Amino acid sequence: MKYLVTSALPYANGKLHVGHVAGAYLPADIFVRWLRLHHEDVIYICGTDEHGTPISISADKEGVGPEVIVDRFHKSIKEAFDSLDIRFDNFSGTARPPHHKASQAFFTALYEKGHIKVKHTQQLYCEHDKRFLPDRYVEGVCPSCGASGARGDQCDACGAAYDTITLKEPKCKICGNTPIVKDTKHWFLQLNDFKDQLATWISTKDYWKENVRNFMLNLLEQGLIERSITRDLSWGVPVPLEDAEGKVLYVWFDAPIGYISSTVEWAERIGQPERWKDYWLSEDTRMIHFIGKDNIIFHALIWPAMLMGQDLNYCLPHDIPANEFMNLEGQKISTSRNWAIWVDEFTSDFPGDYLRYYLAVNAPEKGDSDFSLRDFQARINNELNNVLGNLANRVFAFTVKNFEGVIPAVNLSEDSKAVMREAFELMQQIDDGFREYQVKKNTRLIMDIARLGNRYFDERKPWAMIKEDREHVAETLRVCADLLAYISVAMTPIMPSRMQALRAMLGLDSELSWDKAIIDSQQSYVLKDTHALFRKVTDEEIEAQLKKLGSPEEDKVQTDPLKDSITYDDFAKMDIRVATILEAKRVPKTDKLLHLKVDIGSEQRELIAGIAEVYEPESLIGKQVAMLVNLEPKKIRGVHSQGMILAVNTQDSLSLLSPEKPCPPGSTIR
Repeated sequence: MKYLVTSALPYANGKLHVGHVAGAYLPADIFVRWLRLHHEDVIYICGTDEHGTPISISADKEGVGPEVIVDRFHKSIKEAFDSLDIRFDNFSGTARPPHHKASQAFFTALYEKGHIKVKHTQQLYCEHDKRFLPDRYVEGVCPSCGASGARGDQCDACGAAYDTITLKEPKCKICGNTPIVKDTKHWFLQLNDFKDQLATWISTKDYWKENVRNFMLNLLEQGLIERSITRDLSWGVPVPLEDAEGKVLYVWFDAPIGYISSTVEWAERIGQPERWKDYWLSEDTRMIHFIGKDNIIFHALIWPAMLMGQDLNYCLPHDIPANEFMNLEGQKISTSRNWAIWVDEFTSDFPGDYLRYYLAVNAPEKGDSDFSLRDFQARINNELNNVLGNLANRVFAFTVKNFEGVIPAVNLSEDSKAVMREAFELMQQIDDGFREYQVKKNTRLIMDIARLGNRYFDERKPWAMIKEDREHVAETLRVCADLLAYISVAMTPIMPSRMQALRAMLGLDSELSWDKAIIDSQQSYVLKDTHALFRKVTDEEIEAQLKKLGSPEEDKVQTDPLKDSITYDDFAKMDIRVATILEAKRVPKTDKLLHLKVDIGSEQRELIAGIAEVYEPESLIGKQVAMLVNLEPKKIRGVHSQGMILAVNTQDSLSLLSPEKPCPPGSTIR
C-alpha cells in the first residue's frame, strides 16, 4: 500500500495565516508523520497556486510582472511552513513550464473525448488596452442602487451582485477608458458526462466525513451542470487550441493538476523520473486530499471527473478529510483588514511547536474553532508546562539527584503493570485516532498519559520513600520514564521538535517507530543534558500580541449610512419568513446570479439572488434562509423573481441569514 497525501495549494497572493494551517496543512503533516512512524510508503505533495485574477491585479498595482508577485509569496509561504516544521516531499508551483504542459494535456484529453465544449458569451472589452476585462478590472455605477465606485462584479454600497455588462458608466481600471461589450467564447467542462461514474465511485466512500459525502450525494441527486474552465487573461496556462488565443485555463481547473506536476518534479529531483507513476498510476495507492470545507466541490466532484476523463488510469481520491474554518478572537479572519495571526510573525515570537500544539488541540474538525491568544497562553502554560513539562522535570530532577542520571531496569509490581496497561490502551486509541484524522481528540489522550504519570508519581511519593526503599523509587521512575517514552512517540506527529528533545534527554534513539515506543525492559535509561522541556508564555507576551493584532473594528470598510427612521407600522408591512431552498442553478451568461426555487410553506416560488460569487448552487440545496416574501415581483433575466433572500454583506464576503435551528418553511421572522 502506498499513500499519496496532498494539501490544497495555498494561493501565492498573500502570506500564510493560522487559519490556513489549521485547516489543510498541519492535519496533513500530522497524518504523514504518523504513517512514517509505522514505516508506511508515503509522499506528501504540495505547492503554491500561482494563477488567477488577484495575482494579475496585484502585479498591475505594483507595476511588475505576475511572476514577481508569485515568486515573493511562494518564498514567504514556504518559509512559514518551514518555521512550523511542516515537511513536504515536494513543494512546487503552478507557474512552472512542466505544470503548464501537464494542464494542457489534461485539457486536450477531455476536449478530444467531447467532455469540453465551446460556448459564446459577452464580456467588457477595453479597446485602448486591447484586452477583455475580468470583473475586478472594471469600475462604474451600480445598476441597482446608483452608487459610484462599484466594482465590476459587486457593489460595496448596497451589496448587490450583478452581471458585469450591466454596470453603468463602466471604466477600465487600467487606463480609465470606457470599455465596450464584445462577444467572446469560453470552454465548458460537461460534468454531467461523469454522473454515473461519480455515483458508482461515491457509493464506495461510506467512510468519508459526513459533510463531504452528503455534499456529493446532494450534487449527484440534483444533476450536474457545466463549468466554465477558461478565462480572458494573459496570466495563466494557455488553452492549447488554435482558436483560443488570449485564453487561459481557469485557475480552479489547473490548480489540482499541480498535485501531479509537483509529484513529477519530485521524481525528477530524486533522480527517478518515472517514480511518480508508482503513486499516480497504481491501484495500490491511497490518495488523500486535506482541504478546507470551501474546497469540497473541487476535490470531491470536479477533480475526480477530470481524472476519469484522462487517457491514463489515474488513481482517484481515497479520502478527502475536509476541515471547517478557524476564526480569530471570535471574529472571522480577514486578511484585508489585517485581522489575522501571520505564521511568520508568530513563530518569530514563539516556538513553532507551541503553535502546532495549539492548532492541534483546537482543530476545526467538526465545526469552526476560534484562535484566542489568552487560550493559547492557558493551553501552553496549564497543559504543556504544568502537565507534560512537570512530569518530565520532576522525573529528570529526581533521577539526576538520587540515581546519577540512570533509571535502571526493574521488576514491576501489579500496580505498576496496571498503570502501563492503561497507558498501552491509550496508545492504541491514539493510534486509531490518527488513522481517522482525529487530531484534537488525540492531543487530549496523549496529555492523559502525562496526567496518568503525574498521578502515579504523586501516589507513590518518591520524595518520602527515597530513604526507606530505593527500589520502590526506582520502579516509580522507571514507569514514568516509560510513559514519557510513549508520549515522545505519540506526540511526535504533533510536536516533532520538542519530542525529539524529550527523546534525547531520555537517551533514546532519534529514529522512531510506533511499535517500539519504549525500550526493552532489561535496558536502563541514561539521561543526557536534561533541561526544562517547555517555558511559560508570559502576560507581557500576550499583551504584545494583542497590541500587534489591534482590533477587528480598525481599518474596516465604512458601514453604510443609517437610513431614515420608519414607523413600526412600516416595519410591520414587511413579511419575512423562513424559506427552504429546493433548487439552485447559475443564471446563464452571468457570474454572480443564481436562479433559486424555494419553499415558503404555503407555496413554492422562484427568485434571482446575487450570491453566486460566494455560494456554489449545489451547496444551497436544503439550506434554510430568511426571505422577504411580500416584495413586489420583478422580472430579472427572464425570471419572475418573487421575493428577496436576506444576507449580511461585509468587505470580505457575503453570508446568508439562516435560523439557528431547522424550522418549518414559512415560519415568520419578527
